[in-house]
Amino acid sequence: MQRSSATDPTHADPTQAAVPHETGAEDPFALFRRWFGEAEAAELNDPNAMAVATTDADGLPDVRMVLLKGFDSRGFVFYTNTRSAKGTELAGSMRAAGVLHWKSLRRQVRFRGPVERATDAEADAYFASRARDSRIGAWASLQSQPLADRSELEAAVARESARFGSGDVPRPPHWAGYRITPVSLEFWTEQPFRLHDRLVFTRERPDGPWGRGHLYP
Repeated sequence: MQRSSATDPTHADPTQAAVPHETGAEDPFALFRRWFGEAEAAELNDPNAMAVATTDADGLPDVRMVLLKGFDSRGFVFYTNTRSAKGTELAGSMRAAGVLHWKSLRRQVRFRGPVERATDAEADAYFASRARDSRIGAWASLQSQPLADRSELEAAVARESARFGSGDVPRPPHWAGYRITPVSLEFWTEQPFRLHDRLVFTRERPDGPWGRGHLYP
């Protein structure tokens, strides 16, 4: 088995300063809002990059990177083609898990819970904010379907560009937003020698009260 050659600075350097512990947080969404703001200020590469995990009909897990496009006390929102692999898997289980990792801050947040569709108004507003070529691409791409040659995709983009001309490019009916409403939300902070901090919030149902505790690393 080939091993990674990446260094492990927190394991190798006992003098590395520890990241401050989170001890007083009671509202997980308020804490996420603060951490996300700090990530936007410090993380150079896509602070809203988020891995989303789903499962197929056979229970086989699937994961991919998406962009977190909104969050509030209801949950975390991303957008996709409803006919894609993730869209199909979400329709089958309406459950998902997500994780954001901010290496520059030595933090990550992970969560899981039921999924609901974002409202049409939310999806329309976000879709309208996208670049025109991205909106055309959403019509042209048969996301997750086999592609024999890239020229097929380019031809589809050309057809959709001609069809819309200089007019408006509305949201396709097969393009939507999804909101993960967490029943578990964990805030992970890197510490030396892998003795990391794990602050976890859990609740029994999406509208229930939060419990708070810590986990062994």
